[in-house]
Amino acid sequence: MREQPLNEVTQLIHAVKMGLVEGSYSITNKTLDIFKYIIMSKTWQNADALMQIVRAQSRIMQAALPQETVTSNMARRILKLTREEFELLQAKGQHFADDSQASLSLHKLVTQTSENCVSVDYSVPQQGLREALLDHLQEVETELETSSENISVQAEEHIHSSEIILTLGHSRSVENFLKRAIKKRQLLTIIVAECAPACRGHNLAASLAHEKNVEIIVIADASIFAMMSRVNKVIIGTHSVLANGGLRAACGAYTVALAAKHYSVPVIVLAPMYKLSPLHLCEQDAFNMVGCAEDVIAYDSVPARDAKVYSPMFDYVPPELVTLFISNTGGHAPSYVYRLLSELYHPEDLEL
Repeated sequence: MREQPLNEVTQLIHAVKMGLVEGSYSITNKTLDIFKYIIMSKTWQNADALMQIVRAQSRIMQAALPQETVTSNMARRILKLTREEFELLQAKGQHFADDSQASLSLHKLVTQTSENCVSVDYSVPQQGLREALLDHLQEVETELETSSENISVQAEEHIHSSEIILTLGHSRSVENFLKRAIKKRQLLTIIVAECAPACRGHNLAASLAHEKNVEIIVIADASIFAMMSRVNKVIIGTHSVLANGGLRAACGAYTVALAAKHYSVPVIVLAPMYKLSPLHLCEQDAFNMVGCAEDVIAYDSVPARDAKVYSPMFDYVPPELVTLFISNTGGHAPSYVYRLLSELYHPEDLEL
């Protein structure tokens, strides 16, 4: 039986494809609203039924919007919350003979394996689950709203006066981060690579140019390597963070990371927790997107008659080229991403 999308899911897919909803933050917020609506509806009677609905709608969004991994990430968050709240309510409802039976001992927690763990029956109706999930979703909404601010407040720890910072394109997280640094530090120089062919770096430069006590320099992508020897730090945003700590970032990020590696310049990546995806590069059928080739070479030009032109939108940046991730929970090394993923998502929900 083919899964049918909810009207809200269809509207979100249409809005994203038409460009009415842009950016990972907006898409994540809209996705959270959909799952909140599903939880509030009375079409499910137990945790198992709810998780089936969440998985089904998530698969539809994943198939329609394969590059927007934040929809699947939010679904995995909802699934883990459902499991945790169900088990918590079930534990509260049980009466144990003594305190020693109420919880596992440290020895059991260390030595238990997947074979001897007691499976949980999520098909049993659990009173209060809906209310508990809605309360927890309020905390997730607050986390999303404050994620950008929690990242930007860390600017003072990583940027110092008179430093030269290089960035690429236009990321809202990077923009807020740099504005915070400009207010707290003096005599900063910010080099913005334009990120052709869209040249969104011009938008970031125009936004930062209104700030005082800062020098803004816009360079062509071809000048990145030549300028890197003067740079103290590279600060970039990313579309998503993969399971191994690699990035799916704006096209040109790989060039920046390679140049930084050559000159031993630290690369700092700003990535809120909702961008962490438990997928590897080889597991994504549609890792990249191809933009309009007209921005690269005019259709009516003579070279276009005999040339095949591609304009990829994303680059893969391997984890060994990244120095530090800064999320709304603090700074983390790329090797620590696996630990963050284990805290965010349940192992059984990695495959939706």
